[in-house]
Amino acid sequence: MRGVSLEVRDARKKLGSVPALDGLSTSFESGFLHGVIGPDGAGKTTLLRHLIGLLHLDSGAIRFLAEGREIPFDELRPFLGYMPQRQSLYADLTVSEHLDFFRDLHRVPAPAYREKRARLLHMTRLEAFQDRRAGHLSGGMYKKLGLMCALLSSPEVLFLDEPTNGVDPISRREFWELLHDLSSETLVVMTTAYMDEAERCGRVHLLDRGRFLASGEPRQLLEREGVPDFDALFRRLSKFGDTILISPSVK
Repeated sequence: MRGVSLEVRDARKKLGSVPALDGLSTSFESGFLHGVIGPDGAGKTTLLRHLIGLLHLDSGAIRFLAEGREIPFDELRPFLGYMPQRQSLYADLTVSEHLDFFRDLHRVPAPAYREKRARLLHMTRLEAFQDRRAGHLSGGMYKKLGLMCALLSSPEVLFLDEPTNGVDPISRREFWELLHDLSSETLVVMTTAYMDEAERCGRVHLLDRGRFLASGEPRQLLEREGVPDFDALFRRLSKFGDTILISPSVK
């Protein structure tokens, strides 16, 4: 299954009396690194949990598409990868033991596993740390291990919830390099609260209080509003409640 894309149409969800998703509509095209960017409480994690099927909308629709047809979620499920925001690894297991565990979990055949393992360890520069326990890894190394575990199944769609949160600047840069390499062959949707990371994305979806304030190519969004960065763009749009949608086809 190649070229998976994703559409969200008028997605609404209340958590108690709070509208966590308030009529969201956007699309996530294959071949781009998509960043859902907003402050804490904007609805980023809630959106991801709906996209991976952990939560269900009150109204609206989420559709996965490939090869000109809609893909039932159960058919797509084996091709999804997810890296949650909170720590999800086992502190007492080593890097190597984690890879073996997720190999068994995803039933990766031995020949394919050997190749994937070597490639992922090289990509993340963790070859020399295979015997180190996850609880003793730095923040950046821990996030890279989580990414490796999510990639062992060779997902066509990868969801990452604030993967660079709490990571040092050098590891953040290395992590972004990994994400750009992945996005050429995988639909990658990640969330972040760091506004400075918006311009590193192929497509930006600026989120606040359950609503998209802007969606489109980063540079086009900034030029249209005449602002220098996404901090300024967020302040302007969150104040006036405007919505900017720029199609990827617009030059």
